[in-house]
Amino acid sequence: MSDFYQNGIITTLHNLSRRPVEELEKELLSFAKTRPMSLVLPSLFSELEGHALPKIIGDLAQVPYLEEVIIGLDRANEEQYRHALSFFSRLPQRVRVLWNDGPRLQAINSLLSEHGLAPREMGKGRNVWFCLGYMLSSGRGQAVALHDCDILTYNRALLARLIYPVANPSFNYVFCKGYYARTAEGRINGRVSRLLVTPLIRALKKVLGPSEYLDYIDSFRYPLAGEFSMRKDVVNDIRIPSDWGLEIGVLSEMKRNYATNRICQVDIADSYDHKHQSMSIDDDQQGLSKMSVDISKALFRKLATVGHVLTAETFRSIKASYFRIALDFVDTYRNDAIINGLTLDIHEEETAVELFAENIIKAGNRFLEKPMETPFIPTWNRVMSAIPDILPQLHDAVEADLQEYSGNP
Repeated sequence: MSDFYQNGIITTLHNLSRRPVEELEKELLSFAKTRPMSLVLPSLFSELEGHALPKIIGDLAQVPYLEEVIIGLDRANEEQYRHALSFFSRLPQRVRVLWNDGPRLQAINSLLSEHGLAPREMGKGRNVWFCLGYMLSSGRGQAVALHDCDILTYNRALLARLIYPVANPSFNYVFCKGYYARTAEGRINGRVSRLLVTPLIRALKKVLGPSEYLDYIDSFRYPLAGEFSMRKDVVNDIRIPSDWGLEIGVLSEMKRNYATNRICQVDIADSYDHKHQSMSIDDDQQGLSKMSVDISKALFRKLATVGHVLTAETFRSIKASYFRIALDFVDTYRNDAIINGLTLDIHEEETAVELFAENIIKAGNRFLEKPMETPFIPTWNRVMSAIPDILPQLHDAVEADLQEYSGNP
């Protein structure tokens, strides 16, 4: 059972009573009368063939309060898109699948490129951005939740708890971040959050001094969680990173646009397991190695925007401070694992810390080499200003794909 302690400057909504999901869903049904709800699922086609997504769809088929489900489908050819339409047709809600590799959405992307507004990288950030654009174009949802498609421990209570804070009209929150314990099969997981983000934030505080922004990020119990929800108004002017800095970038945007009392985090699962990325020790363009570089760069860029001067000497100090703090955390997590009867490989943990320390320097060097780099995809407000009919075009492209390849209206 979770504790009720409030740490940091972000409201934490705990799971204190194991409230039945049916009770939550009954309330969400009443909220839906005035605040219809959407769900965004960014997916690779390969996830349709995995173990997690079929169960997720089975659970979502029982959810009574959703107005629509929007799936962003990446890395799919025509045959695979047709299969996806059939796969998701089991859902009783209004379902739309964005075929991101299809000719119609590629034409939309080309139009955006002509105006310098297209996402620069393929990946989850681009996928999510287009899905949110379609949500705006459909005009159906007033609140939207997003979660990954590889959650092996999924149940529909996760979604109910995730969207409840922004759906409840008596709450003031416009954004909610999910958190959970990353434990599965007798192990403590979540190495990038445990061994990179938290010790790096502590090191940045030590080297750079007090920072409201760092206190804010440090308030999130799982800042890299891919599960969050928001009200529709947030979608128009949020800038989404296209790289692995997505989660940190979204949190940074919320801090820039809203007071912290409009932001919360919620306990959505007792345990959480999903597809694990490889460390990719020898290739910083893959796996957790690339993720650690992108996340570090996202933090450095944000700190620069709030006035911190970052130099090569600064990054060396940050790396040295990080390394000592992270090694202390390894001992902390080892002891936490032991008292809970879990396993934790010290060698693997310290190898990860060594890799992350190297990548902090790489991230710093890349930041200095390209200080004007803009990894954010433009806001939909900016895109609509440049191309006033972009949302109708996006909406029509998705609808045309659906009609052509499924024959259903």
